[in-house]
Amino acid sequence: MDDSVVGVLIAVVGLVVVIAMIAGIWKVFEKAGRPGWGCLIPIYNVILLLGMAGKPIWWIILLLIPLVSIVIAIMVNIEVAKNFGKSTGYGLGLALLPMIFYPMLGFSDARYQGPAAA
Repeated sequence: MDDSVVGVLIAVVGLVVVIAMIAGIWKVFEKAGRPGWGCLIPIYNVILLLGMAGKPIWWIILLLIPLVSIVIAIMVNIEVAKNFGKSTGYGLGLALLPMIFYPMLGFSDARYQGPAAA
């Protein structure tokens, strides 16, 4: 196979993955009563995600601290999963494999139950 064909194939697969992830996160935001387009706006999408997780907005500062941000991001994704009636394992999937788990959550029949559900 020619190198240019392989490059185009990789680019097409990458584009499909990106579109699926955006669509999945968009649906997750809409299910939670947030604007779907909010997933496309940097910083604003984190604020919306913190709200979906039931965490205070000041946690955005913790996401700026190296290493601490990894722990906080995992905690936020676990809470988002719990607020959709999913397990801690599913939350780890959201944190570690978002390109798979966010579309699964967005296009599933899971309903947002709010922070009180946890």
